Amino acid sequence: MKIKSMLCVSALALSAGFMLPMSQAQAQAYVNVQIGQPPPPRYEVVPAPRRGFVWAPGYWRWNGRRHDWVGGSWVRARPGYRYVAPTWVRGPRGDWQMKPSRWAR
Repeated sequence: MKIKSMLCVSALALSAGFMLPMSQAQAQAYVNVQIGQPPPPRYEVVPAPRRGFVWAPGYWRWNGRRHDWVGGSWVRARPGYRYVAPTWVRGPRGDWQMKPSRWAR
């Protein structure tokens, strides 16, 4: 009787182990979000220059549902580098991708 119980439990555990990878594979999903072309940049009045700072112009940021405007601001300058503002570029499949701001030599 004890052997029968152990065999049943073993068979049940073995069959559950085979079903686990199949259920994980079925649970995977692919989500593709199309981001429309961002609106044109807004006009901003650039404040008077500040020593040791660089003006970072505003840009449109995707928040998951729509584009939100992020206003320009002053960022501390890095000697030997130039500030490159974030830009939106069209990807190879026609989708829009944002290139983040960076410091270039």
